[in-house]
Amino acid sequence: MTKPRRPLWMFALTAGVLAVAGCSSSAPDPAGAASPAPAHAGHGSVSPAPAQPLRAGERFLNLAMPQPYSPSAPNGGTDEYRCLLIDPHLSKPAFLTGTQFQPQNVPIVHHAIIFAVPPEAAEAAHRADADSPGEGWTCFGDGSVDDRYPSAWVGTWTPNGPETVLRQDVGFPLGAGSLIVLQIHYNLLATGGKAGATDRSGVRLRLTDGTAATKPLQTLPLEAPIELPCASGESGPLCDRAAAVKDVADRFGPGVGNSERHLLNDCGDGTPVPGDTQHCDTPVPQPVTVYATMGHMHLLGRSIKVEVNPGTATARTLLDVPVFNFDDQKFQPLPAPVHLDAGDTVRVTCTHDATLRRQLPQLRELPPRYVVWGDGTSDEMCLGLLIATVGN
Repeated sequence: MTKPRRPLWMFALTAGVLAVAGCSSSAPDPAGAASPAPAHAGHGSVSPAPAQPLRAGERFLNLAMPQPYSPSAPNGGTDEYRCLLIDPHLSKPAFLTGTQFQPQNVPIVHHAIIFAVPPEAAEAAHRADADSPGEGWTCFGDGSVDDRYPSAWVGTWTPNGPETVLRQDVGFPLGAGSLIVLQIHYNLLATGGKAGATDRSGVRLRLTDGTAATKPLQTLPLEAPIELPCASGESGPLCDRAAAVKDVADRFGPGVGNSERHLLNDCGDGTPVPGDTQHCDTPVPQPVTVYATMGHMHLLGRSIKVEVNPGTATARTLLDVPVFNFDDQKFQPLPAPVHLDAGDTVRVTCTHDATLRRQLPQLRELPPRYVVWGDGTSDEMCLGLLIATVGN
């Protein structure tokens, strides 16, 4: 029997979350979505998508990285994930109703995610920036800097991606002193893998002061454990589960190292059950209204689904990504908002594939491992996101 879970919105945000609702977006590339192993290539030149007109009460705020950044892929590879900090200098609260990432050096900018850092985490964000040489800091799966005050994933960009615009009656609250983090995936294939190219990308925020009717959005994460053994034919020290878990803790510290144990306890009886597919049920503690969903995994992800009350007469599917593509992680706005009552159950289910390790250039030179929850390229996540308002 599944153990009672912590309330939905009390989870720390371990990997940023895409926070959009009722938005407009380009459709996923069918060819890319069907690719069994994304190539993670550079993109050449693209034209920025035009902004949609401002609505009553809205204004644009254009921001850029403070200084150019020169990416350098680690371990002889061609990919770097970098978090770049931008201060919008907000002196009063506002609602974020849209975002548009603005790449400066398009050939090396593969994709980007936009995070909003709450004022309570601003000091930790400045510290992370100061503690790392150059602009920003390295971050593969996470744009948060303080687990007590998680950042919200408020936008995403892939080449030719349009502005993300929320419904006019909802928005993400930004307190005075909030910061913006651009998590940029740099791919250096366009430079032959050599460092030296610089980038100074930016973002355009769509802000409004809101009205008494504006509803504040929250990002509610749904997490499931990862217990993915080495594939047939693979061998090595890290194919032992205990060694792999210790390796995650050694690389990221005990907080991330203990994530898998906590998930096993929250989602079951604490016993790991190796397999390609894992799921977790989360009870809804109070009414919520869901506007959009998203699924997040890493490079071994195959599929992800989010369901409400599975196996019952009221069952419904909020998100179904049967062919997951790491480079096409976009929000899925619901056709109409979906209301969930206290006592409903939400299930996230993920399938991963260890054989992809042999196909992906980012992974094929790394030692095989038993994969558990972690922040690194060779680790995995199973994270479903509900973009919602809380309360009746």
